[in-house]
Parts: sequence; structure tokens; C-alpha cells
Amino acid sequence: MRFEGADLADEVGRGARFMDCELRGCGLDRADLGRARFMDSVLTGVRGVGTDLAEASLRDVEIVDARLGGVQLHGAVLERVLVRGGKIDYLNLRTARLKDVVFEGCVLSEPDFGQAQMTRVEFRDCVVRRADFTQTRMDGVDLRAVTELDIARGVDRLAGAVISPVQLMELAPAFAAQIGVRVEA
Repeated sequence: MRFEGADLADEVGRGARFMDCELRGCGLDRADLGRARFMDSVLTGVRGVGTDLAEASLRDVEIVDARLGGVQLHGAVLERVLVRGGKIDYLNLRTARLKDVVFEGCVLSEPDFGQAQMTRVEFRDCVVRRADFTQTRMDGVDLRAVTELDIARGVDRLAGAVISPVQLMELAPAFAAQIGVRVEA
């Protein structure tokens, strides 16, 4: 099934199933897609504010050039997902489970990964601003190729992540503050 340019603003599709679907240029403002399942699907150029995908399941999905704000994906399961290009502001992935997920060439502004389980997640050429990793569990998370990494909360939860030497130096003040070290000249 192909949805092209469809305006799905304010539509309710809780628990809907999208199998082998393409959503191209669709508007998702305030769409209620909680507990929806997306499998083997591509979302290209979707845009929207306040889209509710709480507890949704995304498996073998590509999200390309999305322009989204305030997307609710808390409690969701993302497996073998590629997010390429675009900009997502205030992405809520709190308590979500991410496995084999790649963020590539996108801008994530104030993403909330609080209490998420992240396994084999990679960030390539991304900008990640004001990220919240509070109580996040990481295993094989690769942050080395992030072009701009700004962690607002949860720097102490980076165990299980790989960062570059440059990122280590940039994060040194936050690491020092976390363990109570005062640095003075």
C-alpha cells in the first residue's frame, strides 16, 4: 500500500498495521498511532508535530528525510530501523527498546532516551543536541561519528557506548562533574 501526500492529521489509527507500506510526503500532525505496527515499510518526507506512536513497533523500517517535532515513541520497539536525513525535535524514546538501529545524517534536537535499552545503535554524521540518557542501558552504541554531541543528562550512562578521543575531551568536564571532580587552572 502506498500513501502519497496524504494528510493524516488528527487521524486515529491505534493498533493499526502497516506491512510493506510506503508513506511519502504525508502529514502526521497529532495523528494517534499508538501501538501501531510498521513492518518492512518506508516513510519518506513525512512531517508532523505531536505524532503519537507510543508503544508502537517498527521492524525493518526506513524513515527518510522526516521533519517531525514532539514525536511520542515512548515504550516503542525499534528493530532494524534506519533513520536517514531530516530533523526530529523533542523525540521521546523514553523506555523504548532499540536494537540494530542507525541514525544517519539527521539532526536530533533534545531527544529523550531516558530508561531506554539501546543495543547495537549507531549514529553516523548526526547532530545530537541536548540528549537525555537518564537511566539508559547501552550495549554496542556507537557515537564516534556524531558530528555534534551535546548530552544534557545521563552522561554517567554512557557505559556500553563507544566515543571518539575528541568526544572524550569535549565530555571531560561533564565526566568530572559527574564524579565530583573540580577542575581549576
